[in-house]
Amino acid sequence: MESIVGIFNSLADAKRAAAILQSLGIPEDKVSVFSPHTSETDIEAEVSTSEAEQPGMGSAVGGTVGAALGVAGGASAGAAVATFMIPGVGPVLALGLIGAALFGVGGAAAGALAGGALEKAIDDGLPRDEVYVYEDALRRGRSLVIAFADDEQIAENARAELKRDGAETVDAAREEWWIGLRGAEQEHYTSQGGDFKVDEAKYRLGFEAALHPDWRGKSSDDLAANLRREYGDTSTTRAFRQGYDRGQNYHVYIVESHQPGRPKERSSKSAA
Repeated sequence: MESIVGIFNSLADAKRAAAILQSLGIPEDKVSVFSPHTSETDIEAEVSTSEAEQPGMGSAVGGTVGAALGVAGGASAGAAVATFMIPGVGPVLALGLIGAALFGVGGAAAGALAGGALEKAIDDGLPRDEVYVYEDALRRGRSLVIAFADDEQIAENARAELKRDGAETVDAAREEWWIGLRGAEQEHYTSQGGDFKVDEAKYRLGFEAALHPDWRGKSSDDLAANLRREYGDTSTTRAFRQGYDRGQNYHVYIVESHQPGRPKERSSKSAA
């Protein structure tokens, strides 16, 4: 299963892109749109109801994912609308939930919408090592389109269409994210006696490894076998380990600084 991801500046742009993907042959229930900081008015505008369903009743999604916001009677799973919380981001509106597994709610979402777990092909294709990039995009007010295709050519065509429609690629977003952090990380590493110009690649690799959803909150010692299997001897270097520790601190900082009621701070600033 091939994953397709596009980052857009607005929900409207992301929804238009999702429609384009469906026109290319990607089923509606394999396309999701995610948008942050959506007001109740905006959410209500997305709710689809019919005579078979009273307004506000929706599906059972709310019991497992967040707030149930409605599915039209007889509509496909892709028509589902729900909200859920992402730590460090806040409330996120989801149109179609197949991609929600990336944020840790996929099993519940799939159970509510499809009566079972995610298809193994999709579960295997989830780019979970990129989750921190998606979270950062949402934190900055951008919207995401995440889709899955079982045909490589369709996936390539879909990515090309998203690019033509103005989508930012994950690679570009990742570089933008690191540029925002790089100055502080260079200063920190240099203050510890390291040569950032020489070690940046390993340091950054460790930093990004710490943001993998399965490794957050876990020390490099606890994950030594996993890290060595994934990164080889690089995982034992001083630069990688220091980057990993800083990545863990960064995640804690992001989550704590985006708690409800706390002033919002720039997500590009690393923890001291």
